[in-house]
Amino acid sequence: MSEESCGHILVVDDEANARRVLSAILSEAGYQVAEAECARDAKTLLRSLDIDVVISDVRMPEEDGIELHDYISEHYPDIPVMFLTAYGDVESAVSAMTKGAFYYFVKPPNYTDLKGILSWAVDQRRLKRELHLLREQLGEENQKYRIIGRHPEIQRIFETIKSIKDSESSVLITGETGTGKELVARALHFEGKRGTKPFVAVNCAAIPKDLIESELFGHEKGAFTGASNRRVGRVEQASGGTLFLDEIGELDLSVQAKLLRVLQEKEVDMLGSNKRVSVDFRLISSTNRDLEEEVKRGHFREDLFYRINVVQIKVPSLRQRRSDIPILSASFVKEFCRRENKLLALSERVLEVFQSYSWPGNIRQLRNVVERAVVLARGREITLQELPEDLFAPQSTHEKAEPTQTIKEMEARAIVEALEACKGNKSKAAKMLGLSRKALYKRLSDYHILT
Repeated sequence: MSEESCGHILVVDDEANARRVLSAILSEAGYQVAEAECARDAKTLLRSLDIDVVISDVRMPEEDGIELHDYISEHYPDIPVMFLTAYGDVESAVSAMTKGAFYYFVKPPNYTDLKGILSWAVDQRRLKRELHLLREQLGEENQKYRIIGRHPEIQRIFETIKSIKDSESSVLITGETGTGKELVARALHFEGKRGTKPFVAVNCAAIPKDLIESELFGHEKGAFTGASNRRVGRVEQASGGTLFLDEIGELDLSVQAKLLRVLQEKEVDMLGSNKRVSVDFRLISSTNRDLEEEVKRGHFREDLFYRINVVQIKVPSLRQRRSDIPILSASFVKEFCRRENKLLALSERVLEVFQSYSWPGNIRQLRNVVERAVVLARGREITLQELPEDLFAPQSTHEKAEPTQTIKEMEARAIVEALEACKGNKSKAAKMLGLSRKALYKRLSDYHILT
């Protein structure tokens, strides 16, 4: 059998001979085996190895097997624990099984039976792990359109989304490039009553000006040179759902006029066709421009502006919500670690650099930097070596940012917010922040945070 198909077993026994014999038998059966002579060593190995099953003696000096089982139940609840016990300790082993231990054998065990139960335990562990990964993947699938953040401005956006998600009114989302405007649009769509219908996104800045009209409204075969087939436009594709026009300020005035007519009449006519098709969609638009200024300059139609700007949502830059940087960074670390099959945390110095940098590319730039760092990292931590040089260049901005805080103040605030979000669970809060439990406890002590 291969190591992958058999599993990784931790044998814990203070009797060296018994430990060696069991390890040899399991290794011969195809298992990868780690050994520990006490509970303390077992805990160290559990932190560094991916263990499938623990087989432990009950009676050991200092901390016994029952206490080790309690520790594993709290910190590694998916790992089955099997006991090997002397006849006089059977009562303790049975008691442990009532608290969740997987099985127990009286020494010396029937090794054929033990291997059969062990195979079952490994299968159970792997099944639990696969279910956990599936739940995480499903959770991520559902959260693709959800916004991460606890900053007051982000909380206000959450409240606005809740208020208008089922409305038919048009929404204009404003903010710098990379701030997450499309995530807001997706949240409005998928959280609302049109969530099961199409969400059609069009990047108006990415489509050549001579093709944008055909892209939006469609064309009949032969409508223009190169139109070899009939094509349904994005507006019609969005019928029943939501049309998201990203960077709507890039549209030419002629296209703006046609879009206005579609919004007024709820009908669209293809290029080269005399027939009009009824459409029913909600319009959500975004821009990084000041459209009111564009209206004054004659670059954007005033009547269209009022049509698309019934409700406006302003997405803050990352500079204006620095307190969200730790949780955003931790989320990206988790995402890319899973893809790269790594286990990493952000070092304190990296977090300090992230907090002090101006992020002209906003969340998109932060995500790119974290992806790069995860790919390059070789140890257990992301260090300054994995960061691009431009993060260390002098930065200047005239934009109003969050009130000035020291790095420690921002970090302390992020820790408090993470603990509140996790209802005091330090393990979950540490994962959310991208810290080890040890690092979190040190910060709690350093910053005098009471829990």
